[in-house]
Amino acid sequence: MAFSLQARIVFPVDRPSIEHGVVTMEGERIMALGGAETAVGKAYDLGDVVILPGLVNTHTHLEFSDLKRPLGQAGMRLVDWIRLVIAERNRRTDCPIDSIAAGLLESVTAGVTTIAEIATADAASYALGKPVELMLLAEVIGFSRARAAAAITAVTERLDALQRRNDSDPGGLPRNTWQLGISPHAPYTVSPELLRQLVELARRRNLPVAMHLAESAEEIELLAAGTGEFQELLDERSMWDAAAIHGGSRPLDYLRLLAEAPRALVIHGNYLEADESDFLAARAERMSLVYCPRTHAYFGHPPYPLADMLAAGVRVALGTDSRASNPDLNLLAEMRHVARIHPTIDPHAIVRMGTLAGAEALGLDWRVGSLTAGKLANAIAVPLPPGATGSPQEMLAAVLANADRPSAVWLRGREVVSPP
Repeated sequence: MAFSLQARIVFPVDRPSIEHGVVTMEGERIMALGGAETAVGKAYDLGDVVILPGLVNTHTHLEFSDLKRPLGQAGMRLVDWIRLVIAERNRRTDCPIDSIAAGLLESVTAGVTTIAEIATADAASYALGKPVELMLLAEVIGFSRARAAAAITAVTERLDALQRRNDSDPGGLPRNTWQLGISPHAPYTVSPELLRQLVELARRRNLPVAMHLAESAEEIELLAAGTGEFQELLDERSMWDAAAIHGGSRPLDYLRLLAEAPRALVIHGNYLEADESDFLAARAERMSLVYCPRTHAYFGHPPYPLADMLAAGVRVALGTDSRASNPDLNLLAEMRHVARIHPTIDPHAIVRMGTLAGAEALGLDWRVGSLTAGKLANAIAVPLPPGATGSPQEMLAAVLANADRPSAVWLRGREVVSPP
């Protein structure tokens, strides 16, 4: 049965804002958008709120969602933090079902209705919690050339297991909410040869590929010279293979490999050079950059060249990363962080990064990411600050400058978070 939501501002993202707008939902889909005259069925007046599409978090590690605070200390070296991550994983003896369920619940409460997850757990671990749209990107690690064959076999088996679980038993999730992909972890854990094989596997199965790349200066040193803190970390873990990376390598070499995938997500990209950004921009229909603003700040990286990336035509989406480097999984807080530290970026562009750009990056923009008739009825209501006035653009900026959480969330037409 159809019903309508009325709000001070409806912000579809893919079309201009609608003042005193209406979103009509029927079943799991958006039926229509427009003014008050378009309302169908029972109408709910939400008052002084902005209705936005459900948020799209394009990078998470939900296995760490039970952490009360980030690992280590702000400003620490990435390599030292990775040692803490390894120790944390080794400390855990159980499958992280409860942690993942907590992360899913936290995400939905914060207005996130689509998640791209770097999956290290089995399919059963994602069967609890709220039924968000999930893309499970199976993580792969294998730096030495000798480990490549075993890594390919292992990820193939994991993908098959995930697909069987999704086909036979969605575990309480609506059907067709699980999408699959592959995540070669990073240049310091996946050799170029293994990356080539993983991209070829992705091509055969028509899967997206996501890789942490250009995340730290130490990574750049490893690629260029085969030296530095990452080389030492690999050596101490008996993973170092001096011939795995050609001397004088750089992130551009990995971008060229990733460009052969049906769709590629470059996670972080904190140290990309201008020609590497241009490479992404020229392939924006299939390659996207995922910026994790508060994780970037946690490690004290140099200012992120976001304005330059957008001006060059790079598709930039947003992610929260994990609670191992972030206080929470609140993507709206990431958007507000962007508005605060990148004051020249248009509020519309910031909201787009957290919604439609993320959906496009994942290849899911045909079903989520904007308030569009025919798409899934995923939406959030965010309160306007008291006394907010001005144009829709100004009120959107006021929402980004505020701290209120979503007052209501709809997932496939069902209200899963209700106004107080």
